[in-house]
Amino acid sequence: MDNLVNTILLMLEGTKTTLNIFFITLILSIPIGLLVSLSRLSTIKPLSWLMELYIWIMRGTPLMLQLLFVYFALPMVGIRLSDISAALLAFVLNYAAYFAEIFRAGIQSINRGQYEAAKTLGMSYPQTMRRIILPQVIRRVLPPISNETINLVKDTSLIYILAMNDLLRVARTIVQREFDMTPFIVAAIFYLVMTFILTWIFKRLEAHYGKYEV
Repeated sequence: MDNLVNTILLMLEGTKTTLNIFFITLILSIPIGLLVSLSRLSTIKPLSWLMELYIWIMRGTPLMLQLLFVYFALPMVGIRLSDISAALLAFVLNYAAYFAEIFRAGIQSINRGQYEAAKTLGMSYPQTMRRIILPQVIRRVLPPISNETINLVKDTSLIYILAMNDLLRVARTIVQREFDMTPFIVAAIFYLVMTFILTWIFKRLEAHYGKYEV
């Protein structure tokens, strides 16, 4: 029993790293993704093409490769980052690209007549986006954002390649030391609890915004 308690306490330390990566990535990548999507839809062609290239690269290469590139390649050109900063940079850039495509699809799903109606009322483009378009977009993109957020929880396990003591790395270290598979079961329970909480939160959000569906 004492051994199990000690295992859980050690894994809670690893969970802190996992949660830090998760929350900071989510907080930064969603607004960046929204800005990228708006830039992608911009009438300024060079900006739109640049954002399209960025999204294509981020979505077309594995997150693990991006982590390794940031961690090992950037120091070769004089850019040195701490382990957690390198991980966060790769995660934010990757997930911002996915969120950008989700927001783009949501924005383009809005009927063009609403833009014209807002323009008739004398509203500027930023006002139209803030007051009319984005509230509807948020309601429509919640399900895919929910899926990406749950994927983010699981993808945080990739930081083990940077030798960071996240939840999965701590579990593996204990298994190799103790020859006991219990830590893997505990890790699975931790991940399931986190995804359960996120699923519940997004269901509540979808129910809340669903009340305004017309």
